[in-house]
Amino acid sequence: MFETLLNMPLSFWTVLVILMIGILFALEKIRGGIGLPMLAVLATAAVWYLVDMFYNGYDYYSQTFTQDILSNAWWQVALFLAVFLLLAPELHKVFNDRYLSQPSSAYLLAREGVNNPRLQERLIPLFKLAFFIWGALAVIAAFRLHADVIYYFFPFLGFKWDPWGRSRLGSSGVDALFSIAFNLQIFATACFGISAALITNARFRMLALVACCASMPYFIFDRTRNVMLSSMLPGILSWVVFRIRGTLFKKVLILSFFFLLTNFWFGFVLASRVSGTITDALQQKGLDIAADSAVHHQGLNMFEELCWINTLTGNGSFRPAFGALYFGELVSPIPRALWPGKPAGNLDYSIARGQFGANYSVGASISTGMIGQGVVSFGPILGPSFAAFLMSVWAVILARLDLRGRDFVLYGFGLILTFNLGRDITTITLYTFIFGSLAVWCMNRVSKWLQTRPRQPQRRLSHHASFHV
Repeated sequence: MFETLLNMPLSFWTVLVILMIGILFALEKIRGGIGLPMLAVLATAAVWYLVDMFYNGYDYYSQTFTQDILSNAWWQVALFLAVFLLLAPELHKVFNDRYLSQPSSAYLLAREGVNNPRLQERLIPLFKLAFFIWGALAVIAAFRLHADVIYYFFPFLGFKWDPWGRSRLGSSGVDALFSIAFNLQIFATACFGISAALITNARFRMLALVACCASMPYFIFDRTRNVMLSSMLPGILSWVVFRIRGTLFKKVLILSFFFLLTNFWFGFVLASRVSGTITDALQQKGLDIAADSAVHHQGLNMFEELCWINTLTGNGSFRPAFGALYFGELVSPIPRALWPGKPAGNLDYSIARGQFGANYSVGASISTGMIGQGVVSFGPILGPSFAAFLMSVWAVILARLDLRGRDFVLYGFGLILTFNLGRDITTITLYTFIFGSLAVWCMNRVSKWLQTRPRQPQRRLSHHASFHV
């Protein structure tokens, strides 16, 4: 690896320098609200692009792509980072101007702990909202699954039943409703984890723990890793960062344990999901800590995809439509039943990468990465800049939630989803955040209406009339 680093192009070292400067800059901005979202975006770029070269082996890339392709890809990563570092703070000043005098709620919570009365006042209504959403979905699932509903709650007893199953392109109107239900279920489950970690009221904390036990197995025994992270990671991080008191070393040690546990389970899922269900694999072959932990994780190769994008567009074998991927994301909320010809995302790129099966069907979709998505849509210069603009807007939205101090759960949930945006800046990833935000907005509207509505004066009843009421 040392010899590989010696042979890296100037563009790679430029990426490292910009990344280090960005991290130091973001750390200084944490109290102002924008720092932590910026760190989340920088960490996402580092994992999906820099870690890629170490994890997957840069020698393979050197043998697969020309030096010009590799160098240009690193310049595109550097451009993304530079534009992001310039745009995010300025957009924050413009769009969050009215909140700039407020301190970061996350920073105060990390210093003061979970006993903040304002935080507790927000957590309990949010837990009730999540319980209402999850309970309504559970009733619908029971009607759809009938006697098999037990496997919806406890898939480890036999197999996992999915009441929200749909085709990849979802052609019927009800498929859109299933997609909404699935994302609301992720949101509710994540809220249960956060509530169990942060609520100080013993009764509600116990209810939250019970809700976690009933809702999380559905995702633990799923086949999709990003869904597992979205549903469970918010609770784990909330518990470690804000609930546990102690030194930074202690928290890092606990997080390292969870990382090893997650890596082991993800390895087991990857090794088992092709041949059957996760439950079947668990029952038939059991767990092998050494073997499952050593499984090579697929998908952490967005730098490789960036190189493929430059290669395929350079030789003319892939000619994407200008802005097509982003337009597809913009119209994604429209049900395909209302628009049968709705754009199908990055399937054209997947076909160009050789992912096609019988009858020209797409065997698997391949993500372009948050930077590659920009290159595909707007070219090698404007593309990374536009992707940086989108991630800057996302960081500003999260900073606004932080400074407002009322929607801490949405803020933390958004930070977690930032990592998933590294594979593609897509509404599919953000649906959980969007639907969760709408649910919280409705809860706030109803709560405000109940507090401000005029109370009807109570009518006094005579002693004689009271016997008839």
